[in-house]
Amino acid sequence: MHERLRVELLRRIERGTLSVYLLSRQTGFGKSHLSNFLHSRGQLSLAGLDRMLATQHMECDDLMELGAHADPANSAEAEPLIVPVVSHNSALFEPYIRPSAVQMMLHLPAGALRSLKAKAVASRRSWQRFVAIRIAHSDALPMDPLLFPDALAVIDRHYNKLTPYRAGRPNLYAVRAGAHLMLRYADFAEERLVLRPLNMSFPVDLIEIGPDASLGDYIAGRVALTINEL
Repeated sequence: MHERLRVELLRRIERGTLSVYLLSRQTGFGKSHLSNFLHSRGQLSLAGLDRMLATQHMECDDLMELGAHADPANSAEAEPLIVPVVSHNSALFEPYIRPSAVQMMLHLPAGALRSLKAKAVASRRSWQRFVAIRIAHSDALPMDPLLFPDALAVIDRHYNKLTPYRAGRPNLYAVRAGAHLMLRYADFAEERLVLRPLNMSFPVDLIEIGPDASLGDYIAGRVALTINEL
């Protein structure tokens, strides 16, 4: 169990979604204690193991799955070639995707996500960057013909700012509206997030942004890639 947790933590550190400093703040363990654990020079107590799992949104069953199924994305490559397909809720709220939350793994061709620019708000920079979701029929219709029902959308969760990725072209975002995820063009006006459909027979949605909130609380990320057929 300790070794599987150690491997998973090192994988997240290599991918840039975690650091020893962040782990120390999350768990309350000293950095030297964490360094000893990560370099196999010490182990955690049972209470410490439980605390570590809780901060990483994992359970013991997740560690068992990690040992039973090798993670093909477990590498130091800068460009991920395999992206987890998850629920809308996981895409919105889970900083690190648990193995038990993965519905399937999406294999991408080399170069599909290469050199993508990131513009993440501070609160999202430590999140696992790429996830994919299945687009429901009701979510696809407002963006017809750009999105198809049952297509897959790869979300870059390190792009939460309303800066155009390409000049003259609007970004398509995954946005939280209540507890629901919507795929829309977005901009900001009069303290509101304005969500615009492509199909103008559907309404424009407005989300009030509170004074203590940031765009990262609402924008899960930019849709970097859509796959309409597998």
